[in-house]
Amino acid sequence: MVHAFKNNGYNIVMDVNSGAIHVVDELVYDIVNVFKDLSESEIREKFKDAYQEEEISEAYEEVCQLEKEGRLFTKDVYMPRLKSFDSRPIVVKALCLHIAHDCNLACEYCFAGKGEYHGDREMMSATTGKKALDFLVKNSGTRKHLEVDFFGGEPTMNMGVVKEIVAYGRELEKTTDKIFRFTLTTNGLLLDDEMLEYINREMSNVVLSIDGRKEVNDRMRPFRNKKTDASVYDTILPKYKKVAESRGQERYYVRGTFTRNNLDFAKDVLHLADQGFKQVSVEPVVAPESEDYAIRQEDLPRILEQYDELAKEMADRSKRGEGFNFFHFMIDLEGGPCVIKRLQGCGSGCEYLSVVPNGDLYPCHQFAGNEDMKMGNVDEGVVNTSLRSEFHKSNVYTKPDCQDCFAKFYCSGGCAANAYNFTGDINGNYPIGCEMQKKRVECAIMLKAAEVKG
Repeated sequence: MVHAFKNNGYNIVMDVNSGAIHVVDELVYDIVNVFKDLSESEIREKFKDAYQEEEISEAYEEVCQLEKEGRLFTKDVYMPRLKSFDSRPIVVKALCLHIAHDCNLACEYCFAGKGEYHGDREMMSATTGKKALDFLVKNSGTRKHLEVDFFGGEPTMNMGVVKEIVAYGRELEKTTDKIFRFTLTTNGLLLDDEMLEYINREMSNVVLSIDGRKEVNDRMRPFRNKKTDASVYDTILPKYKKVAESRGQERYYVRGTFTRNNLDFAKDVLHLADQGFKQVSVEPVVAPESEDYAIRQEDLPRILEQYDELAKEMADRSKRGEGFNFFHFMIDLEGGPCVIKRLQGCGSGCEYLSVVPNGDLYPCHQFAGNEDMKMGNVDEGVVNTSLRSEFHKSNVYTKPDCQDCFAKFYCSGGCAANAYNFTGDINGNYPIGCEMQKKRVECAIMLKAAEVKG
């Protein structure tokens, strides 16, 4: 499978199965698009009025050589590995700890029901958190590096327990052949110098929630007490700048969500970059169309245009030495993710699990509270093995809509939770998300081309 596209003045040809990317001239681009449908003589006839005969011959030979070298029109290199893929042992590598089912904000689009996951407000105990780490160690096989994300609600509302769990993890490191990589996601309201010093010492990464421009952020991310005239944006921005600088502009993300209210979200990404942040992620809201802020099919043309505009501006800024990273445009074209990641993605439901305050296990944070998706608990481990097996076997080849998609080995079939919420099946697809993902892949590849070409 070959995907050819134009972006920001570049003619780009990607060989889907091998992952090879080629930046080509107009003639090669034209030939690639008909190479498998026309004979050599037919190709010469087709382009004789637009190009010289010698040029056509050279371009045709170049395409033939790329095919011969296994860099164009290659066969599927992953399908033969499916048998070993399905039979691989299940190893848990990461946990999302819902340290607090409570929040001091009332974000309109919160999938967690304003941080409470549609249940009672609840805080995870240190005992439950420690059991979660024990479960992770026990089920991690020979995996040495383990990841734990403190999530909510708002985790800093239960910071004392966070510290106890981290301290326990550091003790486990001394008696097991494991290393914990802790991450914290926060809305920033409770951040202070003492907490920042701790985060910088113990957290490998920190995710700072902010949606972009002040009016955008404060519309969707208000204080829980909406009577206050204070601005969440004004409260957190100086704190976030301090976090970013204190971490040397690395090992953090300012992370936002765009909705139908700000389809010009590229301005929010650039606003955050203009504030000095070098690690930025602004992602589309995922919500049913019954919500007025939900993204709809008719919004896609504008959204895709925004991604193109953002990528072009990022390429220009990079040339001026003012570059920054945008999470959805970050692609490793040389090494890239391993085969398992390409086929299965985040590994939710088997390699990655979510732990709610009472210790119950779910496939990921977006399934938390859905009793049909409960997998077990930290005391007994995974007891719903049939559900785990379903997630374990899910990959790009079990999703019908992925088969002819050029982006499948970059998105790995997309988010299982989004697929389930929109189709009732983790092997389904969220069509709006698919279109955005394809555009992001194209933009990311263009940025790499611009970087190489200078």
